[in-house]
Amino acid sequence: MSHNTFGKLFRVTTWGESHGPSIGCVIDGTPPGIKIQADDLQSWLNRRKPGTSQFVTQRREPDKVKILSGVFEGKTTGAPIGLLIENNDARSKDYSEIKEKFRPGHADYTYWYKYGIRDYRGGGRASARETAMRVAAGGVARKILGKKIKIRGAMIQLGTKKINKRRWQWREIDKNPFWCPDKESAVHWAEYLKKVRKAGSSVGAIIEIHASGIPAGLGEPIYGKLDADLASAMMGINAVKGVEIGSGFHSAELSGEDNADEMRIKNGKIEFQSNRAGGILGGISTGQDLIIRFAVKPTSSILTPRKTITKKNRNSTILTKGRHDPCVGIRAVPVGEAMMACVLADHILRQQGQCGYR
Repeated sequence: MSHNTFGKLFRVTTWGESHGPSIGCVIDGTPPGIKIQADDLQSWLNRRKPGTSQFVTQRREPDKVKILSGVFEGKTTGAPIGLLIENNDARSKDYSEIKEKFRPGHADYTYWYKYGIRDYRGGGRASARETAMRVAAGGVARKILGKKIKIRGAMIQLGTKKINKRRWQWREIDKNPFWCPDKESAVHWAEYLKKVRKAGSSVGAIIEIHASGIPAGLGEPIYGKLDADLASAMMGINAVKGVEIGSGFHSAELSGEDNADEMRIKNGKIEFQSNRAGGILGGISTGQDLIIRFAVKPTSSILTPRKTITKKNRNSTILTKGRHDPCVGIRAVPVGEAMMACVLADHILRQQGQCGYR
């Protein structure tokens, strides 16, 4: 299998399967001399790990990260950073009944068709379990970015239930299990998702990621566009089916006058009157907040029987037992933040290499 690496200068290669003994990653390109320890990464992993509420999979994984290389006496050496997380609560027997069948909506069929073999235990390499290493890598990326750049994510829609953006409060996202910035919506979502889970079904979600403190000038105008790399990073997250930046698809409904982010000079500095571009123009950051949203499809592993076929091309039905998220979008929030951090760290290193410190 190829393409297990993303990034140009800040490069992340992940390895491991959902039900293997462990998962891990190698991070190349981190500058030397950055203070870092396992606890710096663990705080981000704790936000993504399973079993944190009744609304996510009850697989119990501590997701304890170990730093194997690239750090000496609490500082990065410039050598590749090796990270490891052991799998402690895999239940492979939950998947024994589906080893000859393909789960609709999953990567089972395409993976088997491409490689002629598949690890049916929890999806193997195609499992969202792999994203734990992206979150760990995102912790390293945040160290490169420093404290001036702040990355925050929120869930703005659960199934058909949208937040009221007029009630958006960032402080609320840590007070509910949905990363919801709207206190009232979080209460309604809890009852809604309980009913979905009881019915053996699932729903999708929309996640919004913000990055503030971004310098202008990141990204290239042709093949290294910042928005293209961000979109690719978000689309690479399991179950993501759509990405938009700034006004996104709503831009098609705006006039040229409404869509233009007008500029003025105030106290000797450039000030934008709006941010419909989401902080990126022509593939290059404007210095405004970066705003990106992605849509996550409903969890494909559900208890409702679905029509499918077997590896021997026979018609069959299937229902997926085991422990699954009724909405995978919940734990996708910290993953989206991590991917934003990795892309920004990569682009900052690229900017420094080409244009120096500005």
